[in-house]
Amino acid sequence: MIEVSIQVGKQIRAYRKQRKMTLEELSRIIGKSKSTISKYEKGEIPVDIETLYLIAVTLQVHIEQFFYYLPTITPSERTTDTSPSFFSGVSQFYSYLFDGRNNQLTRCVFDVLSQSEVSGYKIMMYMNFRDFDHYQICENTYWGYIEHYDALTNIQLTNQDSPMEKASVQILASYLNSDTKWGLWNGFSTRPMMPIAMKMLFSRTRLREDEALIKRLKVSREDIRLLKLYNMLSVL
Repeated sequence: MIEVSIQVGKQIRAYRKQRKMTLEELSRIIGKSKSTISKYEKGEIPVDIETLYLIAVTLQVHIEQFFYYLPTITPSERTTDTSPSFFSGVSQFYSYLFDGRNNQLTRCVFDVLSQSEVSGYKIMMYMNFRDFDHYQICENTYWGYIEHYDALTNIQLTNQDSPMEKASVQILASYLNSDTKWGLWNGFSTRPMMPIAMKMLFSRTRLREDEALIKRLKVSREDIRLLKLYNMLSVL
């Protein structure tokens, strides 16, 4: 259980840093000493559930974002055959898109938190961060659900800091066994304020971020040909 406390502590520290909150500020709000919180973050002592809820409310995150799932017991593995091949046995996956407004690659991490009998799998999405070791410190954080259908996986998302901002992703043929899948991101941008739809590449593992990846993410001539043919943007 020491490993669990260490991982939970890392999560607390990451979200505290993301909120630009000091140990003193957090300790004053939740009524714990600075040294106690420091020990929480280092994993030296476990956090009781009531305190963890209080920290989650203070840092404005879902309490499940603190949870740590053992690599050998992931949410998808606890089910029988309800997950398509691409999502089977994963508690975390990755995605990439290219933002032509600033000519930059945007990386994302999805954490699969839990399974809901009504709404599929609950997830957290972390978008546009500097490094994978601290991906929780990112530009945008979304929470939502993955819903699996016969030939389509649909991801519904809500911006954690701006609940009015919604987004969704559609992934075709996720039941086929593959390490990567194409998806279509639909959302609302505030830079400038307008609806957008973008190609998004999903992967079970981290991909090499090079020119070849950027080329795959950019709108191609074939994409334009299909857009003219069908009068709609599609990602196959």
